[in-house]
Amino acid sequence: MHGPGWGRLAFVEGISEPVAPALAAVLRRAVVDHARAERRRTFPALVHVGVPGGSEEVFAVVPDEPLDHGLRADVVAALLQRSRRGRTVPMVWLTRPGPLVLEDVDAQWLSAARSATAEAGVALTLVVVTRTGWFDPRSGTRRVWKRIRER
Repeated sequence: MHGPGWGRLAFVEGISEPVAPALAAVLRRAVVDHARAERRRTFPALVHVGVPGGSEEVFAVVPDEPLDHGLRADVVAALLQRSRRGRTVPMVWLTRPGPLVLEDVDAQWLSAARSATAEAGVALTLVVVTRTGWFDPRSGTRRVWKRIRER
């Protein structure tokens, strides 16, 4: 069905502005924890599921390891299952080196996380975290700091 104005309707997945203060604080914690824990220039990406600053399950992405979509989705599903406690819906974040731009590894894990959370019947919150900030690959919402410090 087409009509006047239909082209202007847009649905944006992911985190949108304004970011709720509680979510902003949790995402900042993910950046602080990553910046403090990882000092190397080159390191493997890590998939985290849980709550930044709280309990989390982690999977190391080994470079050149043959992971297809199904295996990545199984990994996220297993991490979701292990991290679900009570009524808290865990979030997914990928820590990796490099700039805050969409990379292949981000898109691959986003696709897997979409599949796993849909199967589990839970909402997906996913961000990519580097030492300088975070971004949501679905919406483009991001935060960047010149120097991230613990408050």
